[in-house]
Amino acid sequence: MSVLFQYLEMQDANIPGREGLIHIRLRQRNGRKTLTTVQGLSTDFDLKKIVKACKKEFACNGTVVEHPEYGEVIQLQGDQRNNIKDFLKKVNLAKDEQLKVHGF
Repeated sequence: MSVLFQYLEMQDANIPGREGLIHIRLRQRNGRKTLTTVQGLSTDFDLKKIVKACKKEFACNGTVVEHPEYGEVIQLQGDQRNNIKDFLKKVNLAKDEQLKVHGF
């Protein structure tokens, strides 16, 4: 079991910042290339560790970027909308009603 999962299991379910919506969007880059963005995760979480676990599980590249309006945003290569939604529910970072998936 990875360090991230062990850390999340020790956390209390009532962490502040879990009540906001988490937006998962698909952005077109160029040609057939797409980018999945995750915005709205609480700043209590270490986003770099979340990205590291996602990259390993989804076999894609990813990063955390600073957006002037939305704050820190996770970017993953490819269409990972359903994967990241299932991942966030599985590791208990978000409830199903908090996740809002945008795109076609």
